[in-house]
Amino acid sequence: MEKLFKLKEHGTTVSRELAAGLATFLTMAYILAVNPGMLGSIGNGMTPDAVFTATIIASVIAMLVMAFAANLPIALAPGMGINAFFTYTVVFGMGYSWQIALTAVFCEGLFFILLSFFNVREAIVKAIPANLKRAVAVGIGLFITMIGLGNSGIMIRNESTFVSLGNLTSGAPLVALTGIIITTILFVRKVPGAILLGILLTTLIGIPLGVTVIPENFSPLKLPAAPLLFQFDFSMVFSAKFFIVFFTFFFVDIFDTIGTLVGITTQAGLVNKDGTIPRAKQALLADAIGTATGAALGTSTVTSYIESASGVAAGGRTGLTNISTAFLFLLSLFLSPLFLLVPSAATAPALIMVGFFMMQSVVNINFKDPTEGIPAFFTIFMMPFAYSIAQGIVFGVISYVVLKLVSGKFKDVNLVSIILAVIFLLQIIIPH
Repeated sequence: MEKLFKLKEHGTTVSRELAAGLATFLTMAYILAVNPGMLGSIGNGMTPDAVFTATIIASVIAMLVMAFAANLPIALAPGMGINAFFTYTVVFGMGYSWQIALTAVFCEGLFFILLSFFNVREAIVKAIPANLKRAVAVGIGLFITMIGLGNSGIMIRNESTFVSLGNLTSGAPLVALTGIIITTILFVRKVPGAILLGILLTTLIGIPLGVTVIPENFSPLKLPAAPLLFQFDFSMVFSAKFFIVFFTFFFVDIFDTIGTLVGITTQAGLVNKDGTIPRAKQALLADAIGTATGAALGTSTVTSYIESASGVAAGGRTGLTNISTAFLFLLSLFLSPLFLLVPSAATAPALIMVGFFMMQSVVNINFKDPTEGIPAFFTIFMMPFAYSIAQGIVFGVISYVVLKLVSGKFKDVNLVSIILAVIFLLQIIIPH
């Protein structure tokens, strides 16, 4: 272990790294209930059991690459927000099959791998303004929150007012509200694994209310289902709409990963003296390999998890923390009945809490400059109101370029952002 991970050099021990891996697992294991429930709702062959298997295997592969190639305590799994984009925008909204959506994820993963090798990612990172990056995080947070509210019945459709409150006194809405209260209290009290514990308690509360349905002859143990291997459809790869989907997957993935890398390595004290992230190339490669592998297995984009901060807080400093987390994920592979038992009402609190975390970026957006604030505002409100992460990015980039050009702030606009704005604008005005 010392030879592989240089524990003494990083001021840590085997026992501390293993404990840190457990802490990370407890804070991110909610994805094992949320992701199969979300992607599994698509149907047409995409089952929760298959997604559950794909989620775990893709996560484990990505974490092992991160552990051995980058030696960083950063865990990976299918990302929140981007899985919602996959399900509710690409499949339900745009009408694409889940096979085409997986193809977009796979292409994005391969592109990310190429960028990791050739160091082109810096140009793309610089092309997107900082305020728009923050706005994307805020918009996705609101979008995820809306999904949680809608899936639980707290928010329902209304022909007069578009949306309204559901019946909060019984059934799924009551269970979800109770879960929200429990989860927020646990979080405020800084209870380890607050989100996962909130899901478990809410699921139990749902049993007597008939929201959590336990099948006959229920057993918590089960051999894993086969993943959806290589279910790709390349028929629309060269269309403009496919590019929007591809770019959105890539955009959210790369900035989510870079943001997590910066945050976690800074917290762990692993940043180099010149401010650079150690083995950043290998870390991004782990994310890209996880994404391409996940698509081949049948799940949405794999990304670095900010919940890794809990492992770092517990003393994790090396890739051994990831080995520990990956091992616990593998054990969960045989517990699918437990995770798939969780109803939408019990995952709603998790979605809403993740939305809260992502909303915090709003305080760093510069709203005083209208050429910065208005595009950020468009990005934020278009995601939940258009029910599309992609449309938020599209309107944000277009409005940013237009406002900067008409106000004479040409230096703030680069060639890449102009090209993106033109492509997005053509996608809107050309009939398809």
